[in-house]
Parts: sequence; C-alpha cells; structure tokens
Amino acid sequence: MVSRSDSEALIAAVERSTGDPRAGIFGPRSMSWKVNRESALFLGAGRAALLQLAHPWVATALEQHSNVMSRPIERFHSTFRVVFAMIFGSLDQAVAAARHLYGVHTHIRGEMREDIAAYHRGSPYEANEIAALRWVFATLIESAVLAYECALGPLTDRELASYFADSRTLAGLFGLPASELPDDWAGFLRYCREMEKSNLLGVSTRARAMAHDLLAGVGSWIKPPHWYRALTTDWLGERFREEFELAHGEDDRSAVERAKRWLPRIYRRLPEAVRFIGPWHEAQARLKGRRIGVVARSTNRFWIGQMQLPFAGK
Repeated sequence: MVSRSDSEALIAAVERSTGDPRAGIFGPRSMSWKVNRESALFLGAGRAALLQLAHPWVATALEQHSNVMSRPIERFHSTFRVVFAMIFGSLDQAVAAARHLYGVHTHIRGEMREDIAAYHRGSPYEANEIAALRWVFATLIESAVLAYECALGPLTDRELASYFADSRTLAGLFGLPASELPDDWAGFLRYCREMEKSNLLGVSTRARAMAHDLLAGVGSWIKPPHWYRALTTDWLGERFREEFELAHGEDDRSAVERAKRWLPRIYRRLPEAVRFIGPWHEAQARLKGRRIGVVARSTNRFWIGQMQLPFAGK
C-alpha cells in the first residue's frame, strides 16, 4: 500500500527534480507535452477505460463508490482534470493534483462481492495499492502512444525512451515509485502484455455491462461512432474482445482499416486551436504571462469540464 508519507516522499522527489516551477514538472520541450497536447489522445480513451474495467478491483470500486459509469463524460473529465493538471499545470498545481488524487483514493476500499479472476469473494481491495495503481497508470500511458501513432505515425525509439522517462516521473504523482515500474519502454510493453495474459485481470458481468454502456455513450451527449467503437475493440486484443463480448467482424475490421487511412490525412491538417488540447493552450499562455484565451477556455470545457485547470493558486 502507498501510505501518506510514501506519497509525500514521492511528491518531494518530483519537486526537487523540477527546474522551472512555472512550467511544471516537464515543460514545453518535453516529450510528455508533445504527446499529451494532441487531441488525438481521445482515440485511446475508450481503450484505457475498458482495460481499467478489466481489473476486478477497479470495476468493483466503481460500482461501490461511484456512479460516474452511468455518466461516462464525467469520469472522462474527472480523470483528465487531474492528469492534465499534473502534466500541464505549474509545479504547485501538479503537487496539489497529486495530493487530491491520493486523498480521493484513501476513501476507495472495500471487499469483493464475487469471485473474479484471482480475487476471491470477501477479499479486500484498496485504491492506494501499488499493483492496481500501476495497471491503471499503464493503461493511460500506452493508450496515449497508440492514439498518437494512429494519427501522427510512429514515434522513434529515442522519443519513446524520453516519453517513458517522463512517465516514470509522472508516476510519482500517482503514488508509484520508479522502482515499481519497468526500466524502459520495451520492459513496459512486456509488463502490459504479461498482465493481459494473467489472472490478475478478468471481466465481471457488471464490468461488461459498464463497458457496453460506455461504448454506446449511455448518459452522455457524446455517442461514439462505429469506427471509434471498432478501433477501441481492435486495440483491446482478442482476450478482452471475448470477455467484454464485443463484436469484431468483417465490417468492424474494415471500419478500423478505413479509419487508420483517413485519420492521419485529416488530423495533420487541423489548426492548432483544434488539434492541441485546452490545457496545453493554457500552459502556453501561463508561460507567456498572458491570460487564458477563448480557445483554451472553450476546449478546456470539452477536455476537463471547466474553463481552466484546477488547483490554480494552491
């Protein structure tokens, strides 16, 4: 388990490693900013959410402690408010986001209500547990790269190494010490594939229902089109397509191939105001000493559900 003192020690290490507190823990020249500023990241959001649901602790915690799965856009906003405050906020905002996340997680604990995968009915779960945190974190990190490369082409080995080095720093704000993560990108991918084969993951009946509601846009004004649902399903792999009972027939595979052809052509032509997310625009304004513009405020509403990053002035 990650204790409060563990969390504070990790936060202190991130603070010591930050060169410019105003730029935050990474800054404009980092690979983290390069990857995470892209609105293409939305392509991977469904995959990350479903792979998180494949962890029985996550699905059970959402059922017992939250109603956001009936309002998927709210879960999307609550996740990215914290993540983007860590990545694009000032150092103070990143630290406040980390403490907020730890505090939320301290209230998420309980007992399994049924036998699922390696977890027995009555066994305890807790959000601030390293193995569970690592899996949730991993789904976000890998899904971001899949989405980026789908729209903009492959990252180089050097870029992936730099991105993963940034991710190991970011992990400290999630409560994950670097010693609990693989050393490099190749090791990280091995960890992900091993987890996907293991009995540490498994889809419950309730998780399956939540996944279908998510892909159908239940409780949201956003109704994912067929090509998005097909792409998400394709990226899950065979095991989880079967366990979530998601169709992946010829029409779905054709939709994926078409999307992979037209997405890069269209995406590269988008103006910066649309292509780059609101939190990145806000960070750019902060570094230039300017007020947050209309573009940043408008796109922030989509990405984080409010007009500016949280924890300002903390």
